[in-house]
This record gives sequence, structure tokens and C-alpha cells, in this order.
Amino acid sequence: MPNTEQSPRDPLKALSEIARMLNSIQKIEVLLEKVLDIAIETLDAERGLILEESPQEPSGFAVKCSRNIADEQAAKIAQFSRSVVLEVLESGETTLIHEAFKDPRYKDSESIVIQKIQSIACVPLRIKNKKIGVIYLDSLTRRSRFTPASLPFLNAFADQAAIAIENASFYQRLREENRNLREELQRIHGFSEIIGESVRMKEIFDILARVIDSEASVLIEGESGTGKELIARAIHYNGERKDKPFIALFCGSLPDSLLESELFGHKKGAFTGAISDKKGLFEAADGGTFFLDEIGDLGPQIQSKLLRVLQEGEIKRVGENQVRQVDVRIISATNKNLRDLVKDGIFREDLYYRLNTITIQMPPLRARKSDIPLLANHFLDKYAGKRRGQFKGFEKNALEALMAYSWPGNVRELENTIERAVVMTRSEFIGVQDLQLPEGEALNPLESGLTLQEIEKRAALQALKDHDNNVSHAARVLGVSRRWLHYKIKEWQL
Repeated sequence: MPNTEQSPRDPLKALSEIARMLNSIQKIEVLLEKVLDIAIETLDAERGLILEESPQEPSGFAVKCSRNIADEQAAKIAQFSRSVVLEVLESGETTLIHEAFKDPRYKDSESIVIQKIQSIACVPLRIKNKKIGVIYLDSLTRRSRFTPASLPFLNAFADQAAIAIENASFYQRLREENRNLREELQRIHGFSEIIGESVRMKEIFDILARVIDSEASVLIEGESGTGKELIARAIHYNGERKDKPFIALFCGSLPDSLLESELFGHKKGAFTGAISDKKGLFEAADGGTFFLDEIGDLGPQIQSKLLRVLQEGEIKRVGENQVRQVDVRIISATNKNLRDLVKDGIFREDLYYRLNTITIQMPPLRARKSDIPLLANHFLDKYAGKRRGQFKGFEKNALEALMAYSWPGNVRELENTIERAVVMTRSEFIGVQDLQLPEGEALNPLESGLTLQEIEKRAALQALKDHDNNVSHAARVLGVSRRWLHYKIKEWQL
């Protein structure tokens, strides 16, 4: 009668498959799982772990991958196996243990007694002369193939696996570095990209000079299109973290469930579609800066977890109990009034005060009209490129139109307008017709019949609105004293 029991895997075929993996699997999480699957199948083991050295863990090792072991059991086994793992790493030799629950070295171990582990195989993972962890295998019901005859395979297998892990880890690091470089080489970092000579912009430059060398959290407030991310990048790339990652995320683009996974990562199986462990953006930004755009869109659960990051530097991946430490500087931005959201109970007050240690208020473009010609010529240089020599600039009425327009889309809208004009114009000067500005968006149009007092009042009200009711800023823009403006506010009963 034929034997229906599945035959153990041929060791030579297993080694051949490991060799093929060197050139086929580039994701470290997938590779680790494949290595463990092959080890379990080839040696007819029942369970397995891949452990990596981790000083933060009580056992000294972190479980990177497991098979047929519940999460809570994996942690216990890692704790028990510490002595076995240390012995393997110190000696550099594979250890085989038969009938572990009878072995005098381990017979008093609670895990061994309760689980009745029959046999154990523990093989070191070495990269060159450095031992980075172990492959741990065991069986509860049978001795398996953990025999001296399997030692040559185990050692050769571990060496092949270690090379594959090193290659995959190197590729993953290289891919992340290249991605960051590709993004940042397209930009000129620093204050030179922040264009402006107005009073408001000089105030912002002064704040930037003070905060770049600090670790304080920064909250950037302002309307959409005012250049909040540009400010965040300037802080990062002029500070001590400039050689570390800069990660930016728009918080309003994802639902909370996906946003949580994106920020904090997830464990395999945590939800449908989580086919492997994934580290989140906070881990990717470790040592660097994380820019959270539109922070006011975060839900209550994400707010609580973000507060934990700010207070303790701790995160947990979705579906995982392990606490991970990250060192990240948080810069956030919003076009909403967070103070009002706090009053309405939508945004956590404690998180708000953690985020706005330093506040930078980005002015709308209509509040710094004197910067419009500078910005327009900057974007003309940027988009004309090799054709810059054929452009002599802007017609006078075109500059007047740019100055008179209200720019609801702020600097971003101005940039798009100039880019379109560069493409469309065929003359040496960009004219009003090339700008294609929308009608009916003139800045503070004054209809006929207004008295001087009414015009004065409208100008003051607009200045206060543009500067979030900051009397000092509004008075400076209007060219009047702060005392005069306070007097008028009282007179108009505002």
C-alpha cells in the first residue's frame, strides 16, 4: 500500500530555492516568511520563529516572523529561547535539542513543561562575521528531522538565507533613499525658495531662523496655497535633521482606518488586505521630520495616537501589541482654526498645545501684494526655462492686473497662472490676455458713491480680516499707528 504521508522536502532542492530567492524576492518581510516556510517544510518541524537581536526587547530579541505560533506564545518562546539563542550566537554553532522537557538544562522551564516541546533546532544567521539572529524551529509531538545528519543542510541553508536577507535589506534601504533623493533633488531647499520682501514675510523669515535649530513642534496656519509645506521643508533642510528623511502626508486624503495603517504601519492579518507586515510613515521618518498637512482633519482615534508620539515617542502598528520607539520632529499645518475646533470638542486640547509650541501664520497673497511682482518673475524664470531669453517680462497692465486680483488660490494659483501664460504667449511681454484671470475677482473693488470714511472703514476691516484680527499687523499694512486703529475699532463698534 503506498505511503500517503507527505515526504520531507529534499535538502538540495531547498538550497536551490534559497539561491533563486537571492534574485527574486526584494521585500524583506516576504523573504523572511519564505525562509521560515522552507526551513519548517524541509526539516519537518511543526513551528518556527526568526529572531533578530533587539536591545529594546526584554528577551534581547524581536520576533520578525513566526509560523504556527500565536503572538502571545511567540513572545513566551522568545523569552524561553534566550539562553538557547545566546548559546548559539556565542558559539556560532547550530544547536539541536532532543526531548527538551527531559533535558536538565530546561526541565524547569515553564514554557517547556506546559508546551511539552519535544525537540528544538536553533541555527545562527550570519552576515559575514556578524551574527544578526537565529532561525528557531521546534516540534511538540515528534522528534522531526533534527538530527546530526541535518546539520550540513541547516548551516548551508542559514548562510544562504542570511545572504538573501542582507541583499533584501540593502535593496529596501536603497529604494527608500533613492525615493527620497528623487523627490528632494527636484526642489531647491532653503529660504531661497521662499520668495518675499513684504513685512509679513520678513517676520516669517525671522521666526524660521529661530526655530530651525530647535526640536519644538511647529504649527503652520494659513489658507490653502500659501506655501505651508515649503515652510516645513525649509525648517527641515536647514536644521540638524537635514540628512534624515522628510516625510509629508496630507491627512484629509484617507479615511481613518487607512490613515492609521499609513501612519503607524500594520501587522500581517490585522485587516483584510494586510498580506504582510508593513512599517508606517512614522518609522520611515525616524530621525527626521514628519509634516502632517491639514492636521484638523484627523479623527479622535488618530489624534490620541499622535499625542502618544509627541509625548513618549511611541507607536504601535495596527494589530500589534509591540511598542516601538521613534524619534521624529512633528511639523503640522492647517487651513482651519484649530482653536475653534478645540472649543467645539472636535480637536483635542492637549494635542493642540503639543502641536503649536511654535506657530507660524502664513499670510494670504492678497495681504502681501508687494510680493506679487517678485513671485511672478520667479515663476516666469522657473517655467520659461531655456526660452527665458525670449521673454522680457510683463506688460505694465499685466502687472497691474496681477496686483488687483484677489488670488483666492494664493501663491499656488499665481504659479499656475504664470505657467499657463508662459505656454500661451507668443510675444516678448506677457500681457493681460495671456494671464486669463477670472472676471469679478478684483481686490477690494470700490463702487462709486462711497464716502472717504466708508472707504477707510472697508480698508481697515479688510486688513484685519487678512491678518486674523491681529491689530499690530493690520496697522502696519495700513501704514497707521496701532493706537489709531484701536481708536477706529472702538469708534466703529467692531
